[in-house]
Amino acid sequence: MKPAKNISQIEAEITEEFLRFESWDEKYEYLIDLGKKLSHLDKAEMTERNLIRGCQSSAWLVAEYRDGKVYFKADSDALIVKGLMSLLIRVLSGQSPETILSAKLNFIDTIGMHQHLAPTRSNGLRSMIIQLKSHAMTFKARNRAN
Repeated sequence: MKPAKNISQIEAEITEEFLRFESWDEKYEYLIDLGKKLSHLDKAEMTERNLIRGCQSSAWLVAEYRDGKVYFKADSDALIVKGLMSLLIRVLSGQSPETILSAKLNFIDTIGMHQHLAPTRSNGLRSMIIQLKSHAMTFKARNRAN
């Protein structure tokens, strides 16, 4: 069985993928393609409780904790948001709560995402990261309590 990749390895892969594109139009197209490939949440999971606050679009995040790792699923009504969520899930899903909480997510700046997103999308991206890390913190606290 192949060992799981760490966050740095996954971030390096994403950075390499984005460096293949010459323009931001191509990078946006890639993000949209990633969004199209992200699995949909069940309607029952698209609840107020799972809604990501601070996103311009409607976006939902679901987290599950098993075997010491956190697994994420997400959905949105906007393909670019789904693409962003796809990247974040790729980096953080399957990691321990502690690893998620300490993740710097440097790839976002390395690929130039913050500077090329509209301010509202950039705020939404921050909200997504906060929600992902919030789930990790909750699972870490629950794990300590047990």
